[in-house]
Amino acid sequence: MKLLKIDLKDFLEEKYDKYNRISFIESDPICIPHQFTQKEDIEIAGFLAATIAWGQRVTIINNANKMMKLMGNNPHDFIMSAKKKDVSRFDNFVHRTFNGIDAAFFIKSIQNIYKNHGGLQNAFSPNSNVKSDHTLEAIMNFRKIFFSIEHPYRTGKHVSNPSENSSAKRLCMYLRWMVRNDNQGVDFGIWKTSLLPSHLMCPLDVHSGNVARKLGLLKRTQNDWKAVEELTGNLKKFDAKDPVKYDFALFGLGVFEKF
Repeated sequence: MKLLKIDLKDFLEEKYDKYNRISFIESDPICIPHQFTQKEDIEIAGFLAATIAWGQRVTIINNANKMMKLMGNNPHDFIMSAKKKDVSRFDNFVHRTFNGIDAAFFIKSIQNIYKNHGGLQNAFSPNSNVKSDHTLEAIMNFRKIFFSIEHPYRTGKHVSNPSENSSAKRLCMYLRWMVRNDNQGVDFGIWKTSLLPSHLMCPLDVHSGNVARKLGLLKRTQNDWKAVEELTGNLKKFDAKDPVKYDFALFGLGVFEKF
């Protein structure tokens, strides 16, 4: 039986409260940036962990930890001082289709962003003239800066492009980590000027998409940017100021409860 709107909100709130807990951090890629306390370390570690966040969660976490180890567990210091010989540590790094070539460019580009563009937060800042689609604009601004230096063609696929209708799941997830802070100790909320929680778009993957469709929150059959807009729009009916908090509910229902 289809849940009534008020019942559905209560249901989502219950699951959000259940899964938005520190106890779930260790099994989620967000555990990687939680190893750090400095803002720059958190945002760099988070970005790299989010970049490779597809496939088995245990493998994602293991490989993200390898990346941190290769950087001496000091991501910001490593990025800022990395020379060619330092970057060569990543020559044999592989996570699915993300390899040493991609890692080398990511290091070079992140270094450029911190040295010449005010850091990752600034790179993800949406155009101040835009009144809507803040997340889309933020991602597109970031892609423009990220690939503004010479780069391997193959690496382009590792930074999603929502203007080509990609769901940009990993980037939406990363922005959730950086922007949201509901004092539950999971999301960081260290970016306080460029985006607001109300601007965020819900990360959409197979699990959350299937749950959203079963709950009547999503009709579109493809997991693309149009689906992200549809899902987020429906979640805003329950909480316009913080719609992406329900990502915890959708993901938890799909991964842990096989809803």
